[in-house]
Amino acid sequence: MRHLFMVSGLAAALGAAVSAQQGVPASPLRVVPVQGSVHLIAGAGANLTVQVGSNGVLLVDTPTPAQAPDVLAEIRKLSPQALRYIIQTSVSQDSMGGTAALLGTAGGRGAPFGFVGLNRAAVIAHEHVLNRLSRATPATPPAALPTTTYYLPSMDFYNSEAVLLYHQPAAHTDSDTIVMFRRSDVISTGSIFTPGRYPVIDVARGGSVQGLVSALGTVLALAVPEAFEDGGTRIVPGRGRISEETDVAEFRDMVVIVKDRVQDLVKKGSTLDQIKAARPSRDYDAEYSASPADADRFVESIHRSLTQKVGGGL
Repeated sequence: MRHLFMVSGLAAALGAAVSAQQGVPASPLRVVPVQGSVHLIAGAGANLTVQVGSNGVLLVDTPTPAQAPDVLAEIRKLSPQALRYIIQTSVSQDSMGGTAALLGTAGGRGAPFGFVGLNRAAVIAHEHVLNRLSRATPATPPAALPTTTYYLPSMDFYNSEAVLLYHQPAAHTDSDTIVMFRRSDVISTGSIFTPGRYPVIDVARGGSVQGLVSALGTVLALAVPEAFEDGGTRIVPGRGRISEETDVAEFRDMVVIVKDRVQDLVKKGSTLDQIKAARPSRDYDAEYSASPADADRFVESIHRSLTQKVGGGL
């Protein structure tokens, strides 16, 4: 797996060098085949997952508003079909900040689910996303609001393969969705999994470290490794490289270990300042490219989720 990305990275670097020599600006976007009918678009903020099926193109999460035209251009290189579905994996700006801009570029606001006769995309999310966006200040543009929501633990539909959505309550936020493409054997995790950087636990919007650990366990339950070699289920994280089950297990174990250390210090009566001074994440900071401020934010979010009730902020 890592060899694949070394080759992909080299190819991207060579392409950028040739473009520079020819006076053509290199695109910041990188499109990488993942597996089956699924691709990754990186460089547009959070990772974007693209699946091409019989009903059209499906996109998991949206780019920054400024990069919506470039992202749509890359999608059209993958398929001339219309953008039919946008899945928002949480209420955070990383997941849905560019939805309105992307739909405007594609030529229409979100349509009702299954309304495939128009060149417009249905915007799909857990109902908590719609609830929070509907109460947001300033008001959310109507085109960015989900047109299809689900409230049960899961939802599924078909686009040349089964697409399964699993709600993860109280993880990164209270509105997280894991997306699995069954035939392609690919999982898109949204912000609950970010290899190479510490996760963001948004306690104010219903996130918790306990729920994050549970959500990572869901990914592990869905993923199947290929025995004794790289392969099996591919996992597209919210940010970072395409991963496998072992990468998620290592990430989950890191979160559990730091959580247990913080919890032990809380039980001993340590204040938040004393806990941060003890540096409970110290042996992981370099691996996750964390500055002292990054480590403090991670520890603070764990401490808050262990010691405070979940908030209801927007």
